[in-house]
Amino acid sequence: MLAVDNLKVFHGPIEAVHGISFNVPQGKCISLLGPNGAGKTSTISAITGVARSSGIVRFDDLDITALPVEARIRAGISVSPEGRRVFANLSVEENLRLGGAMQPDLGEKTRDIAHWLETFPILGERRTQNAGTLSGGEQQMLAIARALMARPRILLLDEPSLGLAPRIVAQIFRMIAELKAQGMTILLVEQNATQALRLADYAYLMNNGLIATEGTAETLGANSALMAELTGMG
Repeated sequence: MLAVDNLKVFHGPIEAVHGISFNVPQGKCISLLGPNGAGKTSTISAITGVARSSGIVRFDDLDITALPVEARIRAGISVSPEGRRVFANLSVEENLRLGGAMQPDLGEKTRDIAHWLETFPILGERRTQNAGTLSGGEQQMLAIARALMARPRILLLDEPSLGLAPRIVAQIFRMIAELKAQGMTILLVEQNATQALRLADYAYLMNNGLIATEGTAETLGANSALMAELTGMG
């Protein structure tokens, strides 16, 4: 569904990603692993069109390399960003409405909001509460639900476990597993390699802007030396 070929990403004069290639098949969960500064978030930013890049990004056989952000969203790409970035002064429901801003049918949008508030019950309980007053875990659920309001064909998750307590991390990953079981295509960016490999079908390890190694989740998870290295990175 998503094919990235020779992708380079630039922040001003600095090249943060140095020509990587990878694929995300439909219905699969693919993970980008690696430490801070590896280039994972830069890669997500290039796919969504918010970072300057070169190379080719294809989505469902459509070359989206030159498309603006809005066109990529309309094509079916949605992101839950690193650090959650909810609209703190807006309510939970208002955040979700913004996530569905490109949905022209008000009735459909209302039904989608009801669906995600039911899927994430804690958000349903807090629907009128300002997002800035939510806990970190609740804000992460809101960020994911807001991304899903766009009815994406692929969901990009950037560090969904970052800064969360282990109990909340487990809850977030259960929800991601449920989305995968429903057929959602997912690109998961994570430092928490153990959790990511339990969920991913295939993974790429990034370091210093390059893909250092790749393989099935089972193969990488069985490599004790690699897992020790990845755990140290997290």
